[in-house]
Amino acid sequence: MAWKTLDDMDLNGKRVLTRVDINVPMEDGKVTDATRIMRIVPTIKDILAKGGSPILLAHFGRPKGKPVPEMSLSPLVPELADAFGTEVTFIERPSRDAIDALPADAVVLVENTRFTPMEEANDPQMAGFLATLGDVYCNDAFSAAHRAHASTEGVAKLLPNCAGRLMQAELSALEGALATPQRPVVAVVGGAKVSTKLELLGNLVAKVDHLVIGGGMANTFLAAQGIAVGNSLCEHDLADTAREILSKAETAGCEIVLPADLVVAREFKAGADNETVAQDACPEDAMILDAGPASVAKIATILENAKTLIWNGPLGAFEIEPFNAATNAAAAKAAELSKAGQLISVAGGGDTVAALNGAGAADDFTYISTAGGAFLEWMEGKTLPGVAALEG
Repeated sequence: MAWKTLDDMDLNGKRVLTRVDINVPMEDGKVTDATRIMRIVPTIKDILAKGGSPILLAHFGRPKGKPVPEMSLSPLVPELADAFGTEVTFIERPSRDAIDALPADAVVLVENTRFTPMEEANDPQMAGFLATLGDVYCNDAFSAAHRAHASTEGVAKLLPNCAGRLMQAELSALEGALATPQRPVVAVVGGAKVSTKLELLGNLVAKVDHLVIGGGMANTFLAAQGIAVGNSLCEHDLADTAREILSKAETAGCEIVLPADLVVAREFKAGADNETVAQDACPEDAMILDAGPASVAKIATILENAKTLIWNGPLGAFEIEPFNAATNAAAAKAAELSKAGQLISVAGGGDTVAALNGAGAADDFTYISTAGGAFLEWMEGKTLPGVAALEG
């Protein structure tokens, strides 16, 4: 762990430039899901407790480098004030003089960093300007750490820096799951297309003991081995790539686990007539929409013998019943083992969070990342600019 935390910093009397992710969904000017706001509360409260003044930097939406009134951060002030339990001052055009005119314990929200093209260009001039607003830099936005922007990477190199509590939790969880894991390690990777997760699969086969592949991705691997998949979603043009990944896994001693039995249907709709067939018995006019009970039993056995689990993506068409059965059952097993202290489970990605919430399993996982792209890039083994900048 080369990065520092809030515990390593003297914040007394300091203005703490704090990059956060408060890109929350809104409707009619009101926040409809405050999860991202609530997750930064520990960082803000700890900065205040250490005598610091948090100066919040954040983006909202995609204004494409221009001021867009509908994407202003000002409507978030009441929600932030409620969450922090203290007044929040909004500054549209920040300056150090304006900030220093405020109380030493002020919480300040600066306008949307993406209202200028200099942010996404990681312009040194903007990074330098941001650095004048604070004495210390704290990054609590892991979800934006895969972007080399002025507020995530550029300014971090110009001030004493550290990770916020959310960033610290995220990095600790991911390092524990992939860098120095307790073995055996299992990865569950699902989703529609292999093409979107090639780098992820290529990285994981060298790092995990078992790789469970589900969803439409599994169909591509089955087809690559000459198994008929009927009318299923399948990237037949990636057969060679799938075989290459299978070969790499064998060389690395990683077991790739594909569905042993299949739940198939003729229609993609909730409650569609369906049947469970053997792996090699998908009818020509049917679609594979989920893994069957024998597949779930095998995954459960693997999880029972594992120490670490990394999960990204569902095992079937989890959005519609009854094709959420495999995802729900496997998630419930992982949650049960995690709650009992037998398994360290880390999950992330949009569909993953939705699937685990739908299964009622999310609360018992060791760590759930809401970071999306940054979580995937970390799993792919890529260097995240926002994290690298904290390491100096």
